[in-house]
Amino acid sequence: MTESRPLLLVDAASLYFRAYFGVPESAARAPDGSPVNAVKGFLDMLATLVRTRRPGRVACALDLSWRPAWRVALIDSYKRHRLAADGGEEVPAGLVPQVPLLLEVLAAIGVVTVGAPDYEADDVIGTLATREPGPTEIATGDRDLFQLVNDTTRVRVLYCGKGVAKLEVYDEAAVAARYQVPAHHYADFAALRGDPSDGLPGVAGIGEKTAAGLVTRFGGLDDIVAALDKPDAPFAAGVRAKLAAATDYLAAAGPVVRVATDAPVPDLDLTLPTAPADPDTLLALAERWNLASPIRRLVDAAAAR
Repeated sequence: MTESRPLLLVDAASLYFRAYFGVPESAARAPDGSPVNAVKGFLDMLATLVRTRRPGRVACALDLSWRPAWRVALIDSYKRHRLAADGGEEVPAGLVPQVPLLLEVLAAIGVVTVGAPDYEADDVIGTLATREPGPTEIATGDRDLFQLVNDTTRVRVLYCGKGVAKLEVYDEAAVAARYQVPAHHYADFAALRGDPSDGLPGVAGIGEKTAAGLVTRFGGLDDIVAALDKPDAPFAAGVRAKLAAATDYLAAAGPVVRVATDAPVPDLDLTLPTAPADPDTLLALAERWNLASPIRRLVDAAAAR
């Protein structure tokens, strides 16, 4: 029964970017010479996840807005370094046409893809992980999603930083062991430390060790800021001044780094089918784009789980 199997939530952009850079364009091309390396790599990663994790339900979360206006309004540097000249996201030219092709293939197989207006894939995942019954496994290369790890609701992260073949499975103990903070305070820790990959400056002079110590001692950002008004609060020398100088940033950073759990994600049947939803379209896509082998691997993994 699918209810006894995990829900697999896939951070689609995280994986297809990794696929694009992990599989050379020269290694996967359509008959007309077009690169399909990102599609091939993504399908193979998803096939591995389905074969090894045996989910009953699957959803691939999309960035309908990779840089939501409401986050930028709070911190204007948010992902600014990834802006292209036209104001969109800087994406390799060879990847751009592969994304809609990937979505076509997934639709023909019957894998649900879903996004939400003015929200990122992380927020879609946060909403589904909160709303849907567990167990839930989140496949991503984005550490921000560690904040969703919850042993009580059975939410874990399958971290793909070293590739899907070398997954690191994060429960609450694993997050605490790596970062010295509880998973539910990972976002507070990240805001203090900063995250260059997201354009978050952090608090000047506060590194990872100090950030972990502050979270462990005081709790979340609101608790840390509140403690600044208490003369006897046990801040290390110089740390109080650094935090006091950054209170405006800390007030804005909280909502930016926290994954939304109330994005307008529609109710969907996330059941992973055991046979392709549209076999004729799938066959045509496989032949046109030279994708028969990776498509077959994913279809076989779904049928055999």
